[in-house]
Order: sequence, then C-alpha cells, then structure tokens
Amino acid sequence: MRASLLVVAGCAALVSAWMPIHKNLFNAPGALNFQNSTANSTANSTTNSWPRGRSSRRWLPATNKIKGVNLGSMFILEPWMAEDEWNTMGCSGTNSEFDCVMRLGQEAANSAFQAHWARWITQADIQQMQSYGLNTIRIPLGYWIREDIVYSDSEHFPQGGLQYLEQVVGWASDAGFYIILDLHGAPGAQFASTPGFYVDYQYERAYKFLEWMTNIIHTNNAYRNVGMLEVVNEPVQNPSTVATMLQDYYPTAWSRIRAAEAALNVGSNNLLHIQMMNQDWGSGSPSQYLSDQYFAAYDDHRYIKWAYPPVAENPAAYLSTSCNDDRGGNTPTIVGEWSLSVADDVQWSAEFDPTANVAWYKQWWAAQVMAYEKQEGWIFWSWKTELGDYRWGYKDAVAAGVIPTDPGQAYNLGACNGI
Repeated sequence: MRASLLVVAGCAALVSAWMPIHKNLFNAPGALNFQNSTANSTANSTTNSWPRGRSSRRWLPATNKIKGVNLGSMFILEPWMAEDEWNTMGCSGTNSEFDCVMRLGQEAANSAFQAHWARWITQADIQQMQSYGLNTIRIPLGYWIREDIVYSDSEHFPQGGLQYLEQVVGWASDAGFYIILDLHGAPGAQFASTPGFYVDYQYERAYKFLEWMTNIIHTNNAYRNVGMLEVVNEPVQNPSTVATMLQDYYPTAWSRIRAAEAALNVGSNNLLHIQMMNQDWGSGSPSQYLSDQYFAAYDDHRYIKWAYPPVAENPAAYLSTSCNDDRGGNTPTIVGEWSLSVADDVQWSAEFDPTANVAWYKQWWAAQVMAYEKQEGWIFWSWKTELGDYRWGYKDAVAAGVIPTDPGQAYNLGACNGI
C-alpha cells in the first residue's frame, strides 16, 4: 500500500523456493497441504522464468493459482487501517512508526511494538486463513527490520521484529502456506512526495537487506516455505524518475541475491523467485536491463478505485471493468494487492453501501478473482483491519458472506455472465 510508504518518509538444510505450482508445501506433520499431481518432466531453459517441474517431484496442478492475503499492518503498521491498535500502543496523534518511536523513546517503543507484533497476527489467524482455502501469504517488511543498516543518529524505528517474523513464517510453513516477503518500506522511501530511495547509497542499504534476508531464508528452517522475495514495493510510477532503479537497482539486486545463494551452494531449482513490479504498474519495464530472468516474477497492484484512466463510479462500470480486466504485461504476474474498496466520494452512497449491497460486492469479488487468475493469482489487501469495513479486510468479508470460505466458488457465481 502506498500509504505505508508515505508515512515512512518522515537448521538447517537449504529449502526449495518454488511457487505453489512448483513447490512441495509441507505442514508440520510432513503431509502435503494441497492436492498435488505428478507433473510431466519438462526441460528448463535458463531464460525460462516459470519452470514446470521434474518427474521426481509432485506438483500442484497448473490450475491451482495463488490465492492469498497480505499481512498488512503487521511489520509496517498503517494507522488508517488499525487506529485502535495504534492508540493502544501510545502512538495516537502521530503519523508513522518513525514519529511514534521518536515520541515514546526507543525502549518504550520497542515494548509497544513487540506487544503489537505478538497479537496482530497469531497462529489462530494462520489456521483461519487455511480454513478459508488460501494458500499464500505476503508479508510487507521495512528495511529497518535489519537493525544494523538503520542510521541510529537520524532514523527512528522499532526494534526486535525479526523474532516475530520468524514466528509468523514458522506458523505459515507449518500450515503449508507459500510465503512472499516484500521490501515494502525501502531506505529513503520509494513512494513519497519527495522520494529518497533512488540514489546509490540507499540502493546499497537495500542490497544489504536483500542479501541478509536471502541468507536467513535459506538457512533458517522456519522460512522453508518462503519462495519469493520482492525487491521493492510500488516505486514511483514514472519511468524517467526511476531510471536508475531500472538500470542499476534491479540488475544489481538480482545479482546480489543470486551471489548470496551461490555462496550457500543453493541449487538452480531451489533459488528464490525474485519479484519486481510489472510493467502495467507504470514504472517502466522491470526486465529491460536484466541479463537473466530465470525465476523472475512480477507484481501488479490493482485498485479499481485508483485506476487510470478512471473507472466510472457506478456498480455496472466497476463490474464490467473487472470482468474484462487482464493484468498481464510481464510473465509470471501475481496481483499482489487489491481490495473491494470503491472511490472515496461514492463509497457510502446508496448503490455502494457495503451493508445494503452484499450481493453486488460478492459478484465483484468473484469478477476480480477470475480476472487475476488469468495471471498467476492474487493476494488480497489485507487479512484484517479495524475499519469495520469488509471491503479492506478478507476476514471481515468472509464473516459478512461476501467471500466464500472456498475461493474457487468465484467461478460458480455467474458474476460476468452477459458482460
């Protein structure tokens, strides 16, 4: 989410790192969490970013798409979606983690944030996600979770988050989830009124974060189902502004991740997928300067309320847009963020009121799922909020009867019939 970046501006054996259609996902007892089928053996070219398997493995069916949720406000807390939590922590009246830490002081802030990390996402949440037929979680992270690259004299962030990240990915791995880790808050902030990320010394801090995280993923068993690392979330949507990101940051991030894996003797079939925002995001072609795209992956964020060109603000236009949507541009693409929220100026109008229009929102949810599964799948923003508005919270939307406990039912609702 952009909001999080705006506020930021103020063991073991090596693990397999396949997408769900590639990777054996094991729960704690060792049983496969999803129904797999034996894939035909196919040759993998070094330029093929989407290998389809080897006969010695069991694979998920190719039709089994990414179906997931973001753990929003876990490690980058966004006050707009968790106001009560923010206030409980003593952060009321501040706009960001940076500001809250400055107000509370480092020691008190550490205690407040550690209490938040312990309660915001629990093992019961992971189990509930599993019961809802989801297979993937995406975890937004700030670079400051690696504490030794924070400028201690000028940057103020909570400390101690890594042990809680290990706990969450361990629960998710035990439950058989595929896990994506996302550099959501980059050094200097990548999406802000005056972004500071797009300079060499900030890139260097990001490379250090990515190398460090790569090493943890491949050496800590709790991270065994982490198969993808996103190198930066939502950069500025202007290719000229982010030219050095395309020319320098993406290729160097790629090479530094791969070098870290080579130092650990990670085999070619166990490499992480390296993810970048896809071309449809508007920051240019992420693969333009890459010499290697083996195990590349791409992210797209599709919030219809902020679409450009704008979508007409009526239910028929929203539904039609989603029924006809195609978020390609690069392959493979996952729609890594989306929601059921509509334009702010009409969100409480009679035709969009969430209480009175549950049936319509269910249709729109189904239309978006079918659109994003034209690609490799989807990850809803977010699992939970404190908004009292199911349009931003998957958990609340299931409780409201908008989202079925089996997301595969999207294809049985007739959402796009006649459109």
